[in-house]
Amino acid sequence: MNNINSSEELRNLWQEQRPESITMSTEELRQASNLLAKKAGWRNIREYTAATIVVIVYGYYFYKFHTLLLRLGSGLTIAAALLVALQLYRKGTASNMTMQIDAKNCLEFYRSELVRERDLLFTVWRWYLMPFVPGISLFLLGLFQLSLGQSALRFHHVSNAVLFGLFAAVCAGTFVLIGWANQLAAKQLQKKIDALGALKQAPE
Repeated sequence: MNNINSSEELRNLWQEQRPESITMSTEELRQASNLLAKKAGWRNIREYTAATIVVIVYGYYFYKFHTLLLRLGSGLTIAAALLVALQLYRKGTASNMTMQIDAKNCLEFYRSELVRERDLLFTVWRWYLMPFVPGISLFLLGLFQLSLGQSALRFHHVSNAVLFGLFAAVCAGTFVLIGWANQLAAKQLQKKIDALGALKQAPE
């Protein structure tokens, strides 16, 4: 997952001016909101592409391998990719601020979109990372089991175990890094949401 930032100008505005003096016009709010929606849209396209690749790769593994653990791990990983794509569609699809939205509601609309993105990033452990844990864990165990079956030498078993442990540690570290980065991104969005409390919409 990637963090979605609002415009640089808006961030500078919040940082450089006193809270009581900050104002934004309806058009500025609309531009900032639509920029957020555009970046969310591109983010979703990247994630859908990644999910498609996961389905294709693990579909191939499911076809190629015939052991229970590898097939079960492949199937669960495919299911996780589809579930994540569905959750992203349901929770991560942004809306553009249309011209039909009343001027007085533009600020609240923009805030609601920031809140949606914050919640999406803050809960990334639950809907984005955890669904992959069962499938990937079983798949790694299946690979380890397969490597043991192909090696009759004891020292090969030890080296395979070390490699399995290192690879598992790398996977776990990657998950932790993704979760940590998204937590930081969610906190940054929360600061922007809090800043909106001091933001006043300029009269048209």
